[in-house]
Amino acid sequence: MPNKYNRVLATNYAIQYALEPNKKYKFYELINGNGGDCTNFVSQCLRAGGAPMDYNNSRPWWYDVRGKSSICWAVANSLFWYLKTNQSLNRNFIKGLEVEDRNELEIGDLIFYENYGKVIFHAAIITSFIEEYGIIEPRISQHSYNQLNETYKKSYDYKKAHFLKIIL
Repeated sequence: MPNKYNRVLATNYAIQYALEPNKKYKFYELINGNGGDCTNFVSQCLRAGGAPMDYNNSRPWWYDVRGKSSICWAVANSLFWYLKTNQSLNRNFIKGLEVEDRNELEIGDLIFYENYGKVIFHAAIITSFIEEYGIIEPRISQHSYNQLNETYKKSYDYKKAHFLKIIL
């Protein structure tokens, strides 16, 4: 099992496949404004950065060649809690440490979006930064809607953005 998350590999993957999805993976279409491919894409990026599959019984994170995946691989709320739980339990798998200070973020870290019903509904990966009015702001790449290096604030209508520092 790798002992370090490779942010460059994760980010390069995100940049390569942000606008044109990788055909080796199932693409989850947006249906009536619901669902979509955001978390599947973020999971692909984590995997490209060296995150090993996790086949544990209680909260697995995996994808197989037949296009099947665990819920934590494909659903934003589930991936968010998977990463945070791994951090709190110090599991030997990919983890997410929630940080408030955006200055702690790096490429390859994640942003999860919470709606007004307090549900995590969207995930994106940080692929660059931009200075706006003297403040460094993360830029994201994502699916559903496919975007490359977009300012994270312009992504969706949301109540709160959760910043997760990725650790392996």
